[in-house]
Amino acid sequence: MRSAVSSGAGASPEDTEQPSSSLSSLSLSASRERVQAPRPASGPTSRAPGARLRAWVELLRVPALFTVPGDALAGAAAAGVRPNSRTLLAIGSSLCLYEAGMALNDWADRAEDAVDRPHRPLPSGRVRPAAALVAAGGLTAAGLALASRAGRRPLAVAGALAATVWSYDLVLKRTPAGPVAMAAARGLDLLLGGVASGGDTRKAVPSALALGAHTLAVTTVSRQETQGGSPLAPLAALATTTALTWSLTRDTRTT
Repeated sequence: MRSAVSSGAGASPEDTEQPSSSLSSLSLSASRERVQAPRPASGPTSRAPGARLRAWVELLRVPALFTVPGDALAGAAAAGVRPNSRTLLAIGSSLCLYEAGMALNDWADRAEDAVDRPHRPLPSGRVRPAAALVAAGGLTAAGLALASRAGRRPLAVAGALAATVWSYDLVLKRTPAGPVAMAAARGLDLLLGGVASGGDTRKAVPSALALGAHTLAVTTVSRQETQGGSPLAPLAALATTTALTWSLTRDTRTT
């Protein structure tokens, strides 16, 4: 301590003032850097205006909704009636159940999507899994409520359709029964339009079967291309579609 103090006491005035000046300049420089440093973003991108809405649009695949009303309209035509107000209820029910399936699909696949599709709304954190599941339940309830406004029989068909959608997303998607469930969903969707519109349901059944068979063939062939396996399943599905189409064409010509 004595040597340090004595060495400081023996220094010239210029030497003693230099450290103080250096410290002052460093302090001033640091303060300027703090002032000029850019401020961090106010929050994650998911909180930006419209980001939450875009995430839900992506989750529910909203642009695909334009393909949904065709089934109910085809069902009304197959039942021999023109579209009416109850057909609109069937379309609304189909739209809700379709969107419920979209939300439930991403909820069920959230672990797989975290690895293969991390940009999807759930693994990226833009939509919470619990919110997606609640949305699926709410949309299912809305679809059943709309179908009930058209009558008990449309409600029964919509109930079967909802059960098929939930079974497919949660259990059957990756099983051999997956294409069958998908085919049943499309057929029931068409049948819902025929039953709700008040036409002859028996006339709509062949069209529902044909649409289901077509969906079965397409889904089976698609799965065959992605997963591989025996070609017998897609060939059988294609044969069924051909047979049903030929039968419907023959019945139309004879009536």
